[in-house]
Amino acid sequence: MFIEADFDNEQELEDVVTANAEYFFGSSSIFVSKKLIKTKDGFGTIPDGFALDLASKNWYIVEAELVHHSVWSHIAPQVAKQMIAVGTMESRQLLEEMVVQMYAVDVEVKEKFKTEGIKEIDIRKVVGGILSSPPIVGMPIDKISQDLREWAATLKNDVKLWVVKKYIEFGSPENVAYEIPEEYRPVLDTLATQKPSKSGMAFYDVSLLDLVEAQLLQDGEELVMAYRPRGGTLKRYKATISADGSMTILGKKFKSPSYAALLGLQDAGSDRKTVNGWTSWKNKDGELLADLRRRFLSISATDSEQVSSENDL
Repeated sequence: MFIEADFDNEQELEDVVTANAEYFFGSSSIFVSKKLIKTKDGFGTIPDGFALDLASKNWYIVEAELVHHSVWSHIAPQVAKQMIAVGTMESRQLLEEMVVQMYAVDVEVKEKFKTEGIKEIDIRKVVGGILSSPPIVGMPIDKISQDLREWAATLKNDVKLWVVKKYIEFGSPENVAYEIPEEYRPVLDTLATQKPSKSGMAFYDVSLLDLVEAQLLQDGEELVMAYRPRGGTLKRYKATISADGSMTILGKKFKSPSYAALLGLQDAGSDRKTVNGWTSWKNKDGELLADLRRRFLSISATDSEQVSSENDL
């Protein structure tokens, strides 16, 4: 039996985020460790890290926090200084160089660029393009207070908050488990709040069950995925959809397409820890789950507009 517990300190939370960064920022994300950056007047600040998602072309200033830290005396001024410092040309050039160096020495980083179809000759161009856009404030935290929500809504930059929980085994507190977001789902996303989709749903709110109920997936339908690990041979996997919105692969059932895809990758010999299942699985017509998700959101938006029109009448 595990019971919820407080983090010992902020460093413990930082360590969890660093070790599991892909679960927050995406399977194609690159996590850059904390680095001193400075404002134009020379004031230094060190965020807990930076993350660049090669798939979405977004990047994050990462700041892990504990809710007992004051929003007004600690979190808000700290993030404000970081946003000013990261806006300088020197800071962005520093981050670009760090990513390029990671590509040169890290096989996993190279694989992520390759997976996204980014050629070596284009690395600086792509990374520079990502860093030229406004950063997202990415904040893993143990709990979210009302003041934190309202402060996040006032920022010019998008803010994403993920809740991370700690559990210890009753009677054996040395055994610890952490609960981290599934499918990169933030608890708070100010961009989704400020610019909601026509259906009122964000893409990470859509589940396989939604697709089944919308008849975009059928009970018993097979999805396919192909994967070639580094230095290995191409392998193909099949997963069967069930009416309850789960998928079965290699005799195991998952609600998450990403965990289903990960089982296939690891079976193929990969040591990857995450993969985006929505862009891995295809139906018999070659449509990705991500494509079906877009269709579902479009259908939901049309239905919402029809209901609104009927109510107006």
